[in-house]
This record gives sequence, C-alpha cells and structure tokens, in this order.
Amino acid sequence: MSKDAGVTSAFDDISWADLRQRRSLKWRKYPGHVLPSWVAEMDFPLADPIKRALHDAVDRDDAGYASFEGFAEALSTFLAARLSWSVDPGHISAVPDVMAGITESLRLLTEPGDGVVINTPVYPPFFTAIADAGRVVVQAPLARSGDGYRLDLDGLRDAFAAGARCYLLCSPHNPTGLVFPRAELEQVVELARQYDVAVLADEIHAPITLPGATFTPYLSIGPQAARRAVTLTSASKSFNLPGLKCAALIATDSEVLRLTERITMDVRLRTGLFGVLAAVAAFNESGEWLDDAISCIDGNRQLLGKLLAERLPEVRYRPPEASYLAWLDFAAYGLGDNPAATLLARGDVALASGPDFGTLGAGFARLNIATSPALLTEAVDRMATAVLGDQPMERPMARSRP
Repeated sequence: MSKDAGVTSAFDDISWADLRQRRSLKWRKYPGHVLPSWVAEMDFPLADPIKRALHDAVDRDDAGYASFEGFAEALSTFLAARLSWSVDPGHISAVPDVMAGITESLRLLTEPGDGVVINTPVYPPFFTAIADAGRVVVQAPLARSGDGYRLDLDGLRDAFAAGARCYLLCSPHNPTGLVFPRAELEQVVELARQYDVAVLADEIHAPITLPGATFTPYLSIGPQAARRAVTLTSASKSFNLPGLKCAALIATDSEVLRLTERITMDVRLRTGLFGVLAAVAAFNESGEWLDDAISCIDGNRQLLGKLLAERLPEVRYRPPEASYLAWLDFAAYGLGDNPAATLLARGDVALASGPDFGTLGAGFARLNIATSPALLTEAVDRMATAVLGDQPMERPMARSRP
C-alpha cells in the first residue's frame, strides 16, 4: 500500500490529547508542553488483533507466567512471509527482550574480558550491555558516505585482527537507518570465519524495511554464517509493543543451539505472557496493519526531507532505509555536541541525544518519525524555532501548541 493511495485514518489522525493520556515513558518523561520525539516508540494505535488478544486475556483473568505456545511457529511463518527466511520453529527461543538476549548470548559465546565490536554511532544500550556482561567495547565506526554511512569493512577487519572475539551487529542499523547490502554481509561472514569471531545480529528493526531497500537476515546467508552466531528479534519495534517484554533468540547451528539451551528457565520466565500473546497476534494476524505503518513511515521520511529543506536547510539528513528513526546532523548550526539539549530548552521538542550513541554522535540528534504528518510538522517547526528563533508556520497545531 503506497502513501499516495491513502493510509488508514488512524495513522494520520492521531490525537495529541489521546497521546497525552498514555502512561509510557515516552509521554511521562517530560512536562506536558514538550513534544516527545526521542525514544523508539510509535504514536500509532495498536493493531486490532493485538488489542483483541490482550482484551481476551484480561477478560479471562489470564495474567500469569508466560507460556510460549504458538510463539515460535508464528514467528517462523512471519519471517518466511516478510523476509523470505525459512527458520525451523525449533531454532527459536523466547527471551524477555533483545537486550536480555544479547547479554545472555555474550555470556555463552564469549569469555570475560573479550572485546566486542560495535559500529558507532550505535544504539546506546549496546555500550552498557557489553560492560555489564564483563566484556570490552571495541568501536569500529561506520564510514561516512555523502550524507549517510556505509559499513567500514577494513575497520572491521582491523578490529578482528587486533583480537576482538565478538561482533554485535545492529542490522538494520540504529540510529542511521542503514540496511547493509547482502554482498557486505557476506564479507562479514568471511571475516568472522577467518578470525573466529562470534556474531550477534540485532535485527529488531528488520520488518520495518522501507520501500527501495532489501534486507538480508544474517543467518540466512548460509551455514558458515550460522557458525558461532545468533539473531535477536522481536515484535516490539514493528508493532509498538516494547513494554510487553517478549523477544526471540534464533540459532540455526547445532552447536550454538546446544549453547543457547543453557539459558535458564529463570531468564525465559522474565518474558511477559501479554508479550507472547501480543506477538503471536502480531505475527499471525497484523500484516495489513504493518503494511499501513510502513506506508505512513515512508511518507513521513519524505515529508521530513521537505520540511527540513524549508525550515532548516543546513541540517544534513539521509532518509532511513529501515525503521522510523531519522539521524540528523546539526553541526552547521553550531549547537555544540548535544543539539538535543538546545532543541528541548528553546523549542520544547525532545529528541534523542547524539552523544549517547558514541563520540561520533556529537552534533547529531535522533528524531522519531512514527507519528502523524501533523505532529512531525510540529516537531520540525519547534526545531526551527529553537535553532533559528523562527516563529512557527501558520498551522493550527503550531498556533495552539499541543
């Protein structure tokens, strides 16, 4: 479904008043006059099948410990349909969330003190998860390519050759929205084989690959990729369920599978029953909703480019190839290392702080575009007010300050 063909009104007509009633961290961290565009949480309404599954559970007083019935089968079917990746349900295990799966995988596949490579700028919890597992962060920055980025394979080789034992691959990449070409991932597989490096592929954003890009699951490349490798994924980003706590760890190599079976039931039971029920409904019944969400996000990434050209032409922006996060370079406006602080203080709009993604995030901020076109326009208006002292454009929402 294309944006030009029209999108379900629920995606366009999001009410500020309704959003302000939400109790999630996104809507409670800042005072009511601040427009929150920082954390990776959609403003979209939940898919109807997910709502029904949760309502049905409440109606039958079903709030106990999680059973995983139907979860692996639902995800397997979803991955085949969405990503053309055939996964045996027996290769899928439930974990509370992707970061918990990463931490447990680090403990299984590496030793204390081992170096773990990450491609900065990158998702901030990677830094703390590696440290919490007793491992050492090794940065192999992405290379700049025009207004965007590319994977620096030479830098990756150097990190592996220097002794790093694991590669934490963020694919699609957060915050840049980069989708790595299959040919590059095949080179990663070869480098990991050559240097005997374990690979943890965080593919949580993969189902939100946008038109024009093709996502390649790391483990789908073949048996060599599967050696000493796992994939982590979840319905949480694609269907807006982060608070329900359910993710998947996938291992397709028999030796790795034996290792992952050592994850204790105590860890698995931190997964939420509502998370499992919602994920099954998402994977089995909510494909049309996801199509509409992708269409809206696709339209918003184009709208953002137009709005920035109109209001903040010196901001460097490369539309994401996946997910709903825009990585914005404010360096030309001289706002210092953390432009998000200025945007919040002067514009009442909250973006994610660039330096939180590593030193290469200095001068950047990350904007969430999974909202209505009106609220995205309001966010850019507020950014322009903060940066340039401009008055908001003559739009009803801008005049009324939601």
